[in-house]
Amino acid sequence: MRKKEIGLETTLFHRDTWAEVNLDHIRKNISSMKTRLGTGVSLFAVVKANAYGHGDYEVAKTALEAGADFLSVAFLDEALALRKKGITAPILVLGVSRPESASLAADQGISVTVFDDAWLESASAQLKPGQVLQVHVKVDSGMGRIGIRDKNKLMKVEGLLKEKKCFNFQGIFTHFATADELDTDYYEKQLAAFKGMLTVLTGRPDFVHAANSAASLRFADPVWNAVRMGIAMYGLSPSVEMKPLLPYPLQQAISLKTKLVAVKQLVKGESVSYGATYTAQGNEWIGTLPIGYADGWIRKLQGQEVLIDGIRVPIVGRICMDQCMIKLPGFFPAGTEVTLMGNDGDESITVDEIAAKLETINYEVTCMIGARVPRIYMKDHQLQHVRNFILE
Repeated sequence: MRKKEIGLETTLFHRDTWAEVNLDHIRKNISSMKTRLGTGVSLFAVVKANAYGHGDYEVAKTALEAGADFLSVAFLDEALALRKKGITAPILVLGVSRPESASLAADQGISVTVFDDAWLESASAQLKPGQVLQVHVKVDSGMGRIGIRDKNKLMKVEGLLKEKKCFNFQGIFTHFATADELDTDYYEKQLAAFKGMLTVLTGRPDFVHAANSAASLRFADPVWNAVRMGIAMYGLSPSVEMKPLLPYPLQQAISLKTKLVAVKQLVKGESVSYGATYTAQGNEWIGTLPIGYADGWIRKLQGQEVLIDGIRVPIVGRICMDQCMIKLPGFFPAGTEVTLMGNDGDESITVDEIAAKLETINYEVTCMIGARVPRIYMKDHQLQHVRNFILE
């Protein structure tokens, strides 16, 4: 492990597994997006789900420094956590909030998503005299989750927002279901539906946003003056199929590292881990790593390769809750660094490679990295910060 190399105090965490987050890569990804968008288009940095597993505060701070205008989270609790950590920038809660929480959101300067007139009536009764709640109206243009689908209902919601002085109609938005697919028919259908809903408004709010990372990377439309940058901010393509369409290279921000904690030689016929699913075919060096499915490194990754000294080696035997084993090409001493995701020499294991092994998407891979795994933050090739969620 590179604790001495990067000046990391060993007392900051006590298990030799960690994730490295390159803040320079996040900054570069945002800068590239802002250049693509040009002037007059605001950028909402999506830091929900602990910034897709990268760390909410650190990513939020970096995104704002890189020029993001707004932050977006899924739930009010996530927004409150950022406020508690000192983030004062505007924050939008994209998911559903309770009307009983309206006063708290207003007090903290947190914008909420609304799609129901009954919610507004209930929330208005919760707000204290003089409080103003910032509201973004969600339109369901074809995602089928939350949002208004009827023009008459949108007119009613807008009417309430104008009538009640305790609300400020700050934004309106929708979300695309297939912007990361090569076939654009459904995307175009959703965009047309959103534009149709906008025609019934008597006035436009400050922010009209529809484009997620995929749409922001592929399309532009004068109907929106803001975009929500999520997965692309972390240097990952919204889908494998749209990689050839990327207008600029994305730089993966996260790496997952560990080190050998035990090394032993098995002889032919000896087995490894639960169920004895792997049996040595001859004299083999087996290394143990202190990471397992409780950290998000799940059992389905049995057989996945990792990197040691720039060499690809396989995980053998079933992955345990806290440990897994690899087949070494020869003897390596305990303490040797192993890369599960990231670069080592000329070799690289990407988040997308792990996603393909798991038959899932890269979003899920980074979100699965558990709270037991410390995050260390690098900037200008130097350690900036260490975050150990267990000790918080």
